Amino acid sequence: MIRWSDEQKALRAVAEKAGEAVGADHLERDGPGSFSWDGWARLRDIGLFGAPFDAAWGGAELDLPTTMYVLEGLGHGCRDAGLTFSAVTHLVSTGVPVQRFGSEFLKARYLPAVCAGSMIGAHAITEPEGGSDVLNMRTTAVADGDAFVLKGIKSFVSNGPIADLVVVYARTAAAGALDGITAFLVPADTPGLGVGAPIGKMGLRTSPASELFLDDVRVPRTHVLGAVGSGFLVLDEVMKWEILCSFAGTLGEMCHRLERCVDQVRNRVQFGVNIGANQAISHRIVDMRMDVETSRKWLYDTTEKFADKQGIATDLAITKLVVSEANVRSALAAVQIFGGAGYSTEYGIEKELRNAVAGTIYSGTSEMQRQRLASFMGLHKSTARQGS
Repeated sequence: MIRWSDEQKALRAVAEKAGEAVGADHLERDGPGSFSWDGWARLRDIGLFGAPFDAAWGGAELDLPTTMYVLEGLGHGCRDAGLTFSAVTHLVSTGVPVQRFGSEFLKARYLPAVCAGSMIGAHAITEPEGGSDVLNMRTTAVADGDAFVLKGIKSFVSNGPIADLVVVYARTAAAGALDGITAFLVPADTPGLGVGAPIGKMGLRTSPASELFLDDVRVPRTHVLGAVGSGFLVLDEVMKWEILCSFAGTLGEMCHRLERCVDQVRNRVQFGVNIGANQAISHRIVDMRMDVETSRKWLYDTTEKFADKQGIATDLAITKLVVSEANVRSALAAVQIFGGAGYSTEYGIEKELRNAVAGTIYSGTSEMQRQRLASFMGLHKSTARQGS
């Protein structure tokens, strides 16, 4: 169990306080799906976007557990889960791969703006027909002298409509090959790069997403992240950060929701007693607490393994399943505990349930995580038929 220092607690408190301020108008913006530019500016002001990056580029050099702890504080304070999601997407989609795999040229040119939040990052992975089948993506990058020419369509690009930089994953070799994908850092104003209209979504509406159209987009070789053919390795690193950081924010949201539900059942009176005296209600609250603590343990235990350079493929898949599905259960329980008020759009409870569903889809669906775990357990091995 991690014991947080006073300095770490102070950093978390700053993020939580900022979250309370930037999410104040979340209900008004949820319906139309309006991104909070004022909220983004406030997160810039507290230095959130430089949290895990080197001081040379304007970062705070926080380690991953501390970065997650800060993001947990943001999730606890901010009721605009879309803004939190966009902030994490920016950090992990662009900042992490540029610092980890970018050349000194790319770091010097782009990381200061990424750390400052003056350039917004996104990444383009999913395709309209491919879904999670990354190795068989159709977007191609063909070498042409000192550049690559990218062609294809990407879908569900979080931050797409507001991004200044996009990490685009494209196929540079045969489909299905582990070394067939390359990651490119592409400025959004590059000729041939088109951004579709914002996509209407069930939840996380204030985090804009869109399609991305690549029509012979010419990208210099200097903008390759890592080496040609190493895109799958880049993506693997990014997904580790994405799951751990994104769901640290989710943990903060779950903690806040639990506190709100506890307050509700202690103070709402029916038939002469508070509703917490009802066994069915109290047990539901206990289940919410168990989900919070289980999620916390999986997130931070997995992070400690990652920091120790241990393999975390199994831990990461379990963590993603545990936290995302616990969040759905928690949000549904909150709707039921608040009753009519929970179902109403006036109080923001039902919005949390809509937001929670997204967590079972992005960063690899629940079904995909279970398939991975089954594969790790050797359950997908076929055996030759015996006899005639």
